[in-house]
Amino acid sequence: MDSKELARYIEATDGISKPWLLVQLRLSKLQERKAKIPHHQYMSELEDIQADLLKLGEWWKGREEEVFGS
Repeated sequence: MDSKELARYIEATDGISKPWLLVQLRLSKLQERKAKIPHHQYMSELEDIQADLLKLGEWWKGREEEVFGS
């Protein structure tokens, strides 16, 4: 799924309130630009995305059904 398809999915499913989907969108957009940017810039942006992902932590624990559905 490319970033445009993922963005449409996020909009269609009210995913804007799901931070893991926004991280996934950022990663998808970065992957699409990888060949067009310097390696150091790619790595810097990738590290930034990873840091944001780690900040999410386990906020969902105990809320799995509410957050992820079934």
